Amino acid sequence: MLSPLQIKKDFPIFERLGPDYSYLDNAATSQKPYSVIRAMEEFYELHNSNVHRGIYRLSEEATNLYEKSREKVSDFINSKDSRQIVFVRNTTEAINLLSYTLGRELKKDDEILITILEHHSNIVPWQFLSEKGVKLRYVMLNPDMTLDMDDLQRKLTKKTRIVSIAQSSNVLGTISDVKEIGKIAHENGSTFVVDAAQSVPHMPVDATDIDADFLAFSGHKMLGPTGIGVLYGKYDLLDRMPPFMGGGEMISAVYQDHSTYADVPQKYEAGTPNIEGAVGLSSAVDYLRALGMDQVREHEKDLIEYTLKKEEEHNVPDLISYGPRNTEVRSGVYCFNIGEMSPLNINDLAHEEGVQMSQAIHPHDVSEMLDDGNVAVRSGHHCAMPLAEFLNVVATSRASYYIYNTREDVDRLFNVLVKVVKKYGR
Repeated sequence: MLSPLQIKKDFPIFERLGPDYSYLDNAATSQKPYSVIRAMEEFYELHNSNVHRGIYRLSEEATNLYEKSREKVSDFINSKDSRQIVFVRNTTEAINLLSYTLGRELKKDDEILITILEHHSNIVPWQFLSEKGVKLRYVMLNPDMTLDMDDLQRKLTKKTRIVSIAQSSNVLGTISDVKEIGKIAHENGSTFVVDAAQSVPHMPVDATDIDADFLAFSGHKMLGPTGIGVLYGKYDLLDRMPPFMGGGEMISAVYQDHSTYADVPQKYEAGTPNIEGAVGLSSAVDYLRALGMDQVREHEKDLIEYTLKKEEEHNVPDLISYGPRNTEVRSGVYCFNIGEMSPLNINDLAHEEGVQMSQAIHPHDVSEMLDDGNVAVRSGHHCAMPLAEFLNVVATSRASYYIYNTREDVDRLFNVLVKVVKKYGR
């Protein structure tokens, strides 16, 4: 098992926050270890130059660091070929890239199949294609908050050109069987896309074994810096698709009336890339590999199991939580409300004094009081408004765990929640 107290010593921010502060917003972004920060500092101090464009020593050093980062990321997700790794800003940009490039081939009445679990980043880019008559269909959930595979089979048709699925939900923690879904999608002749923003940082992910056509994730959720993300794609598909953006770096030659393009992956990396971001991500990969992703997964599984146990033991009045109870198919995400936070109740709260006492404590108030108790959680719809509508809530509070969190963090969460409900007269 991991030693989170020892791991915390590698993160400078915890020196400032102190031992009694619980950072539980890791689904939004992770903290950064000294090694990642130092790798980026060293790039600027010792190797700063542009990449791929110079034959002098500094440029060659920068290029080597950048391409070594690509190789490490490739190995981390077992892509087999580093040319299949395209550096982007984040998962959002990766899926927008796919919407733009794959979307060129789609026509009226073609369909894209996603799920009600998706983050807006895996919804809105596909919605852009509605302008050309492409239809978006949603797979719903079972009562246990897992993906309804029968519904997926029903909604998968010969018109389904793309299936795009989050491997792990950022709200419910639901882990879907993307390998099986990919098999079903390919048997249907559909392109298969995996949003791995909430899985690559938290569990072993093997892009080759999953047989994903494309897989996207963000560096800042896995100990790396912001502004760097990854799009993995099968080489033949990347080679066939058109570029996403035009400019320097992505060209082979430019003439007055046309251009020819660079080989994959440079074809998709227009302009000066986030070199220091790639270097930082490379260091983050080193850190996670040293821990072992199996160990990361087991640690978070222990924390969510402990959370569900504490939920039952504490008996916090009117506490409602969301997500599978089976931790084999759940990541370290815990969303909850104090009282029924339905759209109807929100209207009541806006117009009737005293209703809040009897029906719900708004997640923003819960989050603020938790912060007063040194517990950092997120509140809102978590960029998943269709899922919130499905759950009949407008917002929730969310605790999400990572490698430096402990059972003591879970205890602190519930101890402060008890104080929250007492303040509101429960």
